[in-house]
Amino acid sequence: MNALTIRLDDELFAVEAHHVREILELVPITEVPNAPEFVGGLINVRGRVVPLADLRVMFGMKRAEPDEDTRIVVMEVDMDGEPAIVGILADKVHDVTDIEAASIEEAPKVGMRWRPEFIKGIGKRNGGFIIIPNMERIFEISGARTAPVAASEERSAS
Repeated sequence: MNALTIRLDDELFAVEAHHVREILELVPITEVPNAPEFVGGLINVRGRVVPLADLRVMFGMKRAEPDEDTRIVVMEVDMDGEPAIVGILADKVHDVTDIEAASIEEAPKVGMRWRPEFIKGIGKRNGGFIIIPNMERIFEISGARTAPVAASEERSAS
């Protein structure tokens, strides 16, 4: 698997390279009222409005103040069977690497500090571990029922 490696806090993550569209330096972020905490806001990518997600929040880490290494990884993921452009914050972008499929194992059900449904697998490289998040699942669950959508669904169900 070809993957872009990024750092969040002190953990190394690998995002499948075929999802990545571009890597940006930090740009102005527009906050969205009532958005889930996971959604850091909206950014403008070449005239297109793109939701920006903070995986640190999704994985139970504290938000970090951006620094000179902070980047936005713009990706295309499937949401409800449709391609969607999203951005994720990365503390640092490392490199594109090949992770041998044989070295990728299923995430253990116990002993993990993250929800296992958000982890596609754990890869091994240079004696360390690389977490491979399931981006489709993260955005499917997080984007499926935002507060305004859930509220309108509840009103229409009454």
